Amino acid sequence: MKVENQLHYINRIKNQVAKANIDNISRTGFYEHFFYKHTEVRWALLAGLVSRNAGWNMTDLRNQWFRELLTEQDQLRLFAIYECGNWTIFDDACPQLLLYEQSKLEGVPLFHLLRELGVSTFMEKEWHHFWLYRDEERLCTALIINEQHVIEEALIQKQLFRDVISSKLFYKVEQYSHFSYVVLPTITGHLYTLYVRRFQNVSSRIKLGRQLAFLLFHPDLHKNILAFMQHQHHTGSRRDYYTYTTWSPRVESQVLRLLYPVIEHDRSDREDWYKKRREVTHFFYPIKEWKPVPREKWIQHKWMMIYVAATFKKWLAPD
Repeated sequence: MKVENQLHYINRIKNQVAKANIDNISRTGFYEHFFYKHTEVRWALLAGLVSRNAGWNMTDLRNQWFRELLTEQDQLRLFAIYECGNWTIFDDACPQLLLYEQSKLEGVPLFHLLRELGVSTFMEKEWHHFWLYRDEERLCTALIINEQHVIEEALIQKQLFRDVISSKLFYKVEQYSHFSYVVLPTITGHLYTLYVRRFQNVSSRIKLGRQLAFLLFHPDLHKNILAFMQHQHHTGSRRDYYTYTTWSPRVESQVLRLLYPVIEHDRSDREDWYKKRREVTHFFYPIKEWKPVPREKWIQHKWMMIYVAATFKKWLAPD
């Protein structure tokens, strides 16, 4: 390939990433529309689902119960963590997806250009493997492994996250709302969910991602989860899925773009995490499968805990 063609692809992809990486809404939309065009890339749908949850968590911070439980500073600190993680994963993954799309159009793999886009050598190897063998599940797992290592460097090890993890704030959020539980809504109104206790541990996050992928593409659930995502535009409000259920917490839930401005991010030079940790084979081992069970009652219980905690705090510290 000519050098000028390579530079053209790289510059075009960088521009596309910048336009799509505006906020949680634009990122989610990109992931999901990409999957509808390239359904073999399962991770894109998983990323859309997880991104929806990030948006819901962001807007939760501004509802009346969390305003009672958390200070304004704590709300902003948690928003910064959600936003930084959401932005960072997209900044790393979107160029990979766009380069794969271009490879399909050209009919030849262009993955050698990933290094020019700051993507790990691990994913360059995995995209070549996928191009040859079309192993959809392995590619999905590889992307989960990669993105969790990327945010480990860019977010988890940063001072803001470490300060939150070591503070009473993290305990509050874990105790009442769960910092890291993910809801999988369906068009039928059933809700499925998974939760990881040690969010700061990269292996735990990878395990959670693989379990979410298992649920998302489970033959008993996939059709109904996909139908929800196709029919319900993501707004960041939990009303997106509570309109389908028979129960919802009586708490305000505004759309994300009414609550937060666009945040400017600086992309610092990213080291290739794979050069430090090459032993990743165990992350590909099969996970334990199980029969999915709806968890609406569990979610109701968590919201009741938030309500009781906020009400109790208000009684203790009246205006």
